[in-house]
Amino acid sequence: MQRVRIKRLRSNATIPTYQLDGSSGFDLAACQTVEIPPLQTRAVPLGWAFEIPEGLEIQIRPRSGLSLKTPMLVMFGTVDSSYRGEVSAIVRNTSNSEIMVREGDRIAQGILAPVIRACFKETDDLSETVRGASGFGSTGYRGGE
Repeated sequence: MQRVRIKRLRSNATIPTYQLDGSSGFDLAACQTVEIPPLQTRAVPLGWAFEIPEGLEIQIRPRSGLSLKTPMLVMFGTVDSSYRGEVSAIVRNTSNSEIMVREGDRIAQGILAPVIRACFKETDDLSETVRGASGFGSTGYRGGE
């Protein structure tokens, strides 16, 4: 278990919580009611700042049940270890009607994950593979068939 210090920035913020022992993500709740017009995107404040240890990040992800049952789509996001401001969830309304995110709604989940930094080296050639430069869908997607 990794200790992560958090700072409450709004008095009504709900502390991040793992719902079950086997949960990989901790629930994040809105601390403000936010109207999201049709097909629009808004940042929904969560009321917390995190002191994430160096070498780790928090990935903000959608909650699967919410994505399945509502037109609310939480966009993936990254909270870097160097960031100390308030964390928000970026929420997209995929419907043609206004939706309301209410204060206290569990809208996203956070995953504490390791970060591996790359050391890039420019080259004139890359090793070959069976796939090569074939792009999107080249390994079998047939458009929903």
